[in-house]
Amino acid sequence: MSLNRRQVTAAALAAVPLAFAGAGTAQAGRRQEKKIYLAGDSTAAQKYADAAPETGWGMALPFFLRKDRPVANHAVNGRSSKSFIDEGRLDAILSVIKPGDLLLIQFGHNDEKTEDPTRYTEPWTTYQDHLRRYLTGARARGARPVLATSVERRKFDASGKSLPTHGEYPAAMRALALKEGVPLLDIQALSIALWQRLGVEETKKYFNWTATEQDNTHFNPPGAIAVARLVARELLRTRVLEPAEVRRLDEQIPESWITWPKAAA
Repeated sequence: MSLNRRQVTAAALAAVPLAFAGAGTAQAGRRQEKKIYLAGDSTAAQKYADAAPETGWGMALPFFLRKDRPVANHAVNGRSSKSFIDEGRLDAILSVIKPGDLLLIQFGHNDEKTEDPTRYTEPWTTYQDHLRRYLTGARARGARPVLATSVERRKFDASGKSLPTHGEYPAAMRALALKEGVPLLDIQALSIALWQRLGVEETKKYFNWTATEQDNTHFNPPGAIAVARLVARELLRTRVLEPAEVRRLDEQIPESWITWPKAAA
């Protein structure tokens, strides 16, 4: 069944309470609560019981943030920078985001789908044009936009070298961040370096490899935790967040902390 724009926006808003993983009811100390809204694709999205053990890195991000820095995870499987807007999902975020909040934006995986005009964007033109709409919308509401290059897939050549898979999209985002004066989390560069350090066999333990599936794009709990740690460290390095706003950056996070709720009916 196809949904119109108003229905999709309402549905996106209705999903917000589930997305506030790790949110506390009381503020820590005297710091004002600052929410981190996440706009992105399946690599970051909330997963439900029917998808386990597949895990989006946005599900693990709250483990590295103080409780007064809750994550509102609006990332959705299969979306590009274009389709996320066209479905009214950016509007849903902008209708609730407040001054001082952050809008963390990661798109690229599905912008690459040249065969699908509802999702495809060209790196140096329409991709950047769509990303600017996220930046403009956040700034107009007093929120701070943050760009994150797409986390890398698991791909190695015959010699064991980890290969990039996102073409010109990371470079286009880096250029846009520089031009617009927006903080950039270079997760593409950091993740491909991590996969290289881990190697061909060890990386299988981080992706959604099961007895029936060999998925080199989506993560299991260890992979989601590892990527979320990269994101949190970059939020600190770029001074988007202060040291008092992050936690556990060098601690082991138990896989059992990841949970998959039942999907809404």
